[in-house]
Amino acid sequence: MSHPAHVSGLRADSLHLAYDDRLVIRDLDLAVPEGRITAIVGPNACGKSTLLRALARLLTPREGVVRLDGEEIRSMPTRLLAQRLGILPQSPVAPEGLTVKDLVTRGRSPHQTWWRQWSKADERAVAEALAATGTTDLAERAVDELSGGQRQRAWIAMAVAQGTPVLLLDEPTTYLDLAHQIDVLDLVVDLNRNEGRTVVMVLHDLNQACRYADHLIALKDGRTVGEGRPSDVITASAVEDIFGLSCEVTTDPVSSTPLVIPVGRHHGAMAAAAEQL
Repeated sequence: MSHPAHVSGLRADSLHLAYDDRLVIRDLDLAVPEGRITAIVGPNACGKSTLLRALARLLTPREGVVRLDGEEIRSMPTRLLAQRLGILPQSPVAPEGLTVKDLVTRGRSPHQTWWRQWSKADERAVAEALAATGTTDLAERAVDELSGGQRQRAWIAMAVAQGTPVLLLDEPTTYLDLAHQIDVLDLVVDLNRNEGRTVVMVLHDLNQACRYADHLIALKDGRTVGEGRPSDVITASAVEDIFGLSCEVTTDPVSSTPLVIPVGRHHGAMAAAAEQL
C-alpha cells in the first residue's frame, strides 16, 4: 500500500476537559510517540474516550491546547485536519443498506474539492484499504448485514482509505469475540509497521494493550498516573493502584510482554488457605 505522506506529531498541553460542570480530565500533558502504537488504559469513567475525542477535535478543551505538527488543531481547517488525522469512534453506525465499498469510499471525502473530483488515486486508495483489511470480498455487502468483526474491519478500512498519518481508535475491539479482537489488533499492527502510521487506541484489556502497544498511557480520575513502555507501566502495585485489582504480573510466554493475572477475592482466599495446609 502507499505510505502516508509524513508522520505527524500529536501532543496536548495542560488539558482540562469537561462535560457541563463535570471536569473529566485535569491539567493533562501528553506527547504521542510518532510512528508507534500508543494504548490508553484505565478504569471506567477515568477519561479515556474523552481524551481521544479532544485529540480529534470532537470536544473543545475547557483549558489547554492540542497540537498537530506544532499547529493548534482548533485553528486548522476541517478538511486539512481530516487529511492528517482520522478517528474511529465507539460503535459507529452506517446508513441502512450502505455497502462496504461505499463506506470505504467516504474515507476519501477529505481529499475531494470542487476542482478535484474522484480520481484513479482515490480508487487505488479504496482498493488498497479493502485489501489491507481483508474486506475486498465484502465490498458489495451491506455494512449492516455483516458480523461484528467484519463490520469493524470495514470501518477501519474507511479510516485507512482516509490516508491519515495519525489514526485514533476508540475501543476498536468492543463487542467482538476473542478471535476477532486479535484479528483487529493484528491489523492495527500491520498498519503501523507497514505504513508507519501513528496509532492511538483506547483499550480495556490490559494484556492486549501490553502485547500490541509500544507505549502505554494509564489514566486514573482524569490524570496520567503512568506512561511509557508496557513493562515500565504495568506492575502489580500499579494495577492495584489504578484499577483496585489484586494481581500477579508475569511475562507473556508468547510476546514477552507483561501478563496480568488477577487474583480475585475468592482465589486469594483459597491460596491463603492452601498455604496453611
